[in-house]
Amino acid sequence: MHALLSAFAPIWTLTAIGYATGRSGLLGRQAEAVLGRFVFHVAMPAALFTMVSGARLDSFANPSMVAFAAGTALVCGLGFLTAGRLFGRGTADRAISSMTSGYVNSANLGIPVAVQVLGDASFVAQIILFQVLLVSPVILTLLDSGTGTGTGAGTGTGTGTAESGTGAGARPVVLRRMLTMPVRNPIIMASLLGVAVSALGLRLPHALAHSCDLLGAAAVPTALITLGLSLNARPDEGGSTGPARPSVLAKGPEHPARADRPTRTKRAERAEVALAVALKTLAQPLIAFAVGGPLLHLPEHQLLAVVLCSALPAAQNAFIYSQQYGLDTRPARNAVVASTVVSMATLSLATWALGAAPS
Repeated sequence: MHALLSAFAPIWTLTAIGYATGRSGLLGRQAEAVLGRFVFHVAMPAALFTMVSGARLDSFANPSMVAFAAGTALVCGLGFLTAGRLFGRGTADRAISSMTSGYVNSANLGIPVAVQVLGDASFVAQIILFQVLLVSPVILTLLDSGTGTGTGAGTGTGTGTAESGTGAGARPVVLRRMLTMPVRNPIIMASLLGVAVSALGLRLPHALAHSCDLLGAAAVPTALITLGLSLNARPDEGGSTGPARPSVLAKGPEHPARADRPTRTKRAERAEVALAVALKTLAQPLIAFAVGGPLLHLPEHQLLAVVLCSALPAAQNAFIYSQQYGLDTRPARNAVVASTVVSMATLSLATWALGAAPS
């Protein structure tokens, strides 16, 4: 338990610093928006490029990753479907719900937990690649299609998003937006550049590589500070009872449907967050265990790694993405915080039930 507390300590500390900074007003009213843009457009792309360019792209083709990917795909799909069916969310908000349900905090929490419990973080590196190269592009594509104003007249869903037009004239625009999204989205562009550098076996000059390392190192702490700042938001500042923040990625006029979305009850908000947390901290590791154990018969050490990593909480990337796409940030923020609290228990339970592998 001491090892888990040590791994969680930086998360709580930086989030608390962000909260205290927000309460003091030290950075001004625009701090959360500015820091969020810095993370999304500058620091996170640098971190992803450095990570992917130095990795072997074939490293996640193994049975353990099959078990982890199965759990991720199923809970992300469930999160996407239930957000629409049960809570009336539109495409973009459903994409964020799927992310909070199945996108694990692999870097700043997964690595220390794996080192402490498993004695090795190699599997976490494979998970990072899987999420960056396969899961993130799907989420970002859904976000782009759900918030794009260039796809024809938006049809309001009453959920804080504008859906794309469905007429024949809108299809070329939708296709064009999808094809050009890697150029317009810094996360995907950085990942693709990293793939190219890795595939070609290139090595960056030391000065440039070191600069990317320094810049990328700012991504996680700044995201946590931003998350802490958001905890000070009033209901009409990024919550579900007022207009969403303007999207810094969408082009053209703001989505008219967002300003008129109906007020969501606190009970519905809590139910939505509770479902996302249950999918993330309970359903995902259970599915990974079922696939990795009875179906694939993974060795004990590998099964523990799969279940432990599947039980990690939701990544703060979900909050940053929802913020930068001008969505209701409260569900993502609350799901990240709540799943981080709950995962301390589920990670401990998984370690006790499956037994820490000998070092």
